Amino acid sequence: MDSIIQWFTDNQALLLTYAIKLVVAVLIIIVGKYIAKLVAKALSKIMSHRKVDDAVISFVASIVSGGVFFIAIIAAISHLGFNTSSLVAIVGAAGLAIGLALQGSLSNFASGVLLILFKPFKAGDFVEVAGVSGVVEEILIFATKLRTGDNKTVIIPNGSITGGTITNYSTKPTRRIDLVIGVSYDANLAETKKILKQVVEQHQLVLKDQPITIGVSELADCAVNLVVRPWVKTENYWPVYFDLLENIKVELDKAGIEIPFPQLSVHLNKENTNES
Repeated sequence: MDSIIQWFTDNQALLLTYAIKLVVAVLIIIVGKYIAKLVAKALSKIMSHRKVDDAVISFVASIVSGGVFFIAIIAAISHLGFNTSSLVAIVGAAGLAIGLALQGSLSNFASGVLLILFKPFKAGDFVEVAGVSGVVEEILIFATKLRTGDNKTVIIPNGSITGGTITNYSTKPTRRIDLVIGVSYDANLAETKKILKQVVEQHQLVLKDQPITIGVSELADCAVNLVVRPWVKTENYWPVYFDLLENIKVELDKAGIEIPFPQLSVHLNKENTNES
């Protein structure tokens, strides 16, 4: 017992130093935890103002909070005099292994966060992504749900979406319809263009305040191709598209203007042979 008391007496200064370091380390952890909460809370507010999905907010806030708190723990251990380089190396190696194992999932998650943050499209938009066209039903963390025109649900990994071209047909209030109408080389082009213009102008859903382009675009093998390009509201694109094609065919038939089909002319040459 006397030896223990003597040891404490001889090492008072050392014990006091370690006690102070321990208190400071505990304070570092407490302050670090508090800062981690503040950073996570501030980040959550910023993301909420941007109307980011709640699941993304929670996940990202948790990661940031855990990262800040981990740094505080490392700082506290280092303050106690322990070498933290090996610990950091072990954690880094473990993180790398986990990251490689979950590479595809992490890529899809990161892409999902980007889609929600930058919003190239939203639920209800008609888009073309990863070679699939459809209406966006839901943007999830790892994948996006589309509803195709024939009412199929297609689930596309978010990594495939951000890694390719995104075409959003719903961002603009108006769209241009591009039709190509082929007529016979015998057709009167002036009369044909007049009929095409009348058909387009008479359609009630074609925008009258936008220019209508009608002109010859190509002298093809079997027909003279004319382009017809009216403007419509985005939601009226397909109804007008189908109506114009039908109405143009009907009016050209009435006027006796032929819409030719591909033809192939075969010429046979007969050779005369003289028999001796």
